[in-house]
Amino acid sequence: MLTETKRLFLDRPRTEDADGLHQICSDPRVWRHFPSLRHADLEQTQMMLDQFIAVWDRDGLGPWVVKNPSDQRIIGYGGCSAKQDMFWNLGYRFAFDTQGQGFATELAREAIMAAKLRRAELPIVAYLLEHNAASARVAEKVGLTLAHRGIDAGNPDPAAIRLVYADRELTVEELAHIML
Repeated sequence: MLTETKRLFLDRPRTEDADGLHQICSDPRVWRHFPSLRHADLEQTQMMLDQFIAVWDRDGLGPWVVKNPSDQRIIGYGGCSAKQDMFWNLGYRFAFDTQGQGFATELAREAIMAAKLRRAELPIVAYLLEHNAASARVAEKVGLTLAHRGIDAGNPDPAAIRLVYADRELTVEELAHIML
C-alpha cells in the first residue's frame, strides 16, 4: 500500500526493508536525543520491522517506510500506530542527511489524516523527550498541543523529561495508558 505525498513515498513495511532501516537505526547522529535506543545490530532492526508489519496486519495502518521517490532509497520511517486500543502514537525518524527539510512534518500530516480516517475516536499523541526540540516543533506544526510534561520513568537518564502532545484534551485514563 503505497501513499504518495508531495515529496515522499510512504510504503507499507516489508522484510526486505531491514538493511535500509538499519542504516538509519544504527546511526548515532540520529539518536542524539536518546542514544540508548540506537540499534547495535541488524537483529534489533529486524525485530522492529517485524513489529511494524504485525501492526499493519492487525490494524491496517502503522509506521510507513519512507522512500525518496527519485531513487527509492529509504530515508526514514514513521506514521501512526494504534496502542493498547486507546490512542494513536505518532512517531517519525529520518536519516541524518535528510533532517531539517520538512519531511517529518509532511509524513506526520499524512499519518494523522490516515489515523483519523481509520479510527477518529482515538486521540493522536506524540511523546518525546523535552530536549528533542525538532520533534516538538513537528508535533506543534501538525496541530498537536502539549498535554503533559513530567519525568520520563524508566529512562536511563534520571533527569529526562517526557512531553506528551495530543490532538485533544486527554482523560486521566488515556494519559495513564500513554505513559505506560
